[in-house]
Amino acid sequence: MSLPHLSHPKYRRDIDGLRAVAVLSVVAFHAFPEWIKGGFIGVDVFFVISGYLISTIVYENLDRGTFSFTEFYLRRVKRIFPALLLVLVSCYAFGWFSLLDDEYMQLGKHIAGGAGFVSNLVLWSESGYFDNAADTKLLLHLWSLGVEEQFYIFWPLLLWFAYRVRLNLPGIGILVALVSFGLNLHQVKVDAIADFYSPQTRFWELMLGSILAWVTLYKPNFTAANAPRPERWSSTMSVVAALLLAFGFWHIDKRLGFPGKWALVPVLSAVLLIFAGPGAWVNRVILSNRIAVWIGLISFPLYLWHWPLLTYARIIHSKVPAAPVRGAIVLASIVLAWLTYRLVERPVRLGRRAGFKVAALVALMPVVGVVGYDTFVRYGLAFREVVKINTSIATGNDGGPGVELVHDCGMSETDKALFFGCFKDPRGPVKYALLGDSKAGALWPGVVRTSSAAGRWLLIGDNGPGGGSVPILSDNRIFSPYRTVAASMVNAAAANPDIQVVVIATSARAMFSLEHDYTIEDLPTNNNGDAVAAGLRNTVEKIVRARKKVVLVVDNPTLAHPEDCLGRIASIPVVNKLFVAENENCRISLDRQLQLSQKYRSVLEDVRAVFTDDVALFETAKYLCDDVTGYCGMRKDGRFLYGHTDHISDYAAGLIGKDLNAFLDANRSGTASLSPDHRHPPPAPAAE
Repeated sequence: MSLPHLSHPKYRRDIDGLRAVAVLSVVAFHAFPEWIKGGFIGVDVFFVISGYLISTIVYENLDRGTFSFTEFYLRRVKRIFPALLLVLVSCYAFGWFSLLDDEYMQLGKHIAGGAGFVSNLVLWSESGYFDNAADTKLLLHLWSLGVEEQFYIFWPLLLWFAYRVRLNLPGIGILVALVSFGLNLHQVKVDAIADFYSPQTRFWELMLGSILAWVTLYKPNFTAANAPRPERWSSTMSVVAALLLAFGFWHIDKRLGFPGKWALVPVLSAVLLIFAGPGAWVNRVILSNRIAVWIGLISFPLYLWHWPLLTYARIIHSKVPAAPVRGAIVLASIVLAWLTYRLVERPVRLGRRAGFKVAALVALMPVVGVVGYDTFVRYGLAFREVVKINTSIATGNDGGPGVELVHDCGMSETDKALFFGCFKDPRGPVKYALLGDSKAGALWPGVVRTSSAAGRWLLIGDNGPGGGSVPILSDNRIFSPYRTVAASMVNAAAANPDIQVVVIATSARAMFSLEHDYTIEDLPTNNNGDAVAAGLRNTVEKIVRARKKVVLVVDNPTLAHPEDCLGRIASIPVVNKLFVAENENCRISLDRQLQLSQKYRSVLEDVRAVFTDDVALFETAKYLCDDVTGYCGMRKDGRFLYGHTDHISDYAAGLIGKDLNAFLDANRSGTASLSPDHRHPPPAPAAE
């Protein structure tokens, strides 16, 4: 097949150098986030470059009458498919020997999304509280490729149509950019995840590159080259742009609300650097440097390779590898990128038999996508050897509540919509209410399954569309995200005439606004204790005044995430020798746990002391720690005690629920004082 001639813009070494800056910043951020917290904005630089180059091609060829959709998209295939196919197949092949069924299932879905260039939409659909950590998603980085490919479909078609009907091309570009940027500013406040992944809120970045292309082609008088003293003007512009980009690398981080207005920093930096021209000082001296240009040439395969290598090391190592290991992985990524460029990309793009190569690439991509999707629908192919030789987190499953629940917790439909958890046991009589965030949600199936006819349960909480459901009644600013839901859930429980005991189970990290879900090392120095105590007293007082008893469930120990505590073994011995390691954070000494949680436990004890006859503490350490060995671990009797992040498993919920139900059944008489026996539990069987 002979492709028609499609002209390309004049090659600029400095743009390849700018690609190098973009890709190295992203790689550095992924490998060493503590060194360059804003490195992820390199992706936004890529967006501007892509918008500029693609639009230049389309504008020029529309004017010359040489534009061809067929050639345009076939050239995109030759540019993108070879390296992408290689990386997708390699990830799948290595995952066969190293990933468990749920991990391989997710990889299959992401391969299908990557092959279909909709990774951004797939990742967007997965976002949520119980989504697994980003650093364990092997193809997370393909989200940006999805945005670019969606732009390549949308923008050339719109330009071609506008050109044919003689519409104002720059006006359309400006309109699209303004609408997209406005959506971005709105969406970042409403749903930051959607703002990050949505093509509608990202297109403005590529559109600014497109507008720059139009100005460069059709308004050369506005360029730096035509300004008075052009070299000084363009060089000054390039230095300002470089400093602005450096500021972004240093100042921007994921907590600022990105993209939003902050995306203007890398986008305007890239626009100014390209606009300054190849003769500007930064462009000529730094970006056109031989090393920068070389890295720019391999930037696409380097972007594709680095993240899966870092992620596989993270998964198999059960924690973030040491800095020297991450450095070695970056070097390996560069070597693989160069080999991919030399042995795969260049031969496909520049060699003979172009038609055959394109046909093969177009045929292979859907095949890879179908294989990925098949792996997803077949639940990760659990027959693989690596699945058989590893203990699964699924050992912590124990059948759920064991009864079909009723979606009712004594609230109005409006209030019910605030919570993911508004259920009751239909077997009745309902005597106990469980209030709290996702910690209550984790405990819920266990208390329902182990309850008796002496008293059944209802649940209010388990987080909601707006985030956590922490039942703390307080005007303090740290509880402002929970104010509405807290009042709703506490009022509903207090007003329910059937409820005799309200059980509160909520996370210490949410109560104290701690930073992480894998450690409470920052709790001893936390200054929110007084606010937590006051708010919890308000909650308990509200319930006690309604003539109900309160049980405060002591939060479980916080360990590394269960997927990092598998004791993973790959079915390739050399991988085990090089990378498999024990995560020391998969257990904690009971003394250390008590020391770290002293401030939290003191708050619970102080509140109980105020309402001595109406409040009891229920200690969970009896079921999750071993008084003999002195450690709290991840497993007991070969089964996982934790199911997700710092949430107990269904199995652990049953262990706790059985005794909690017995405790409540024995103490639920209307006016009797609650027994404090469960504050200091007796020894339990060993936890691994």
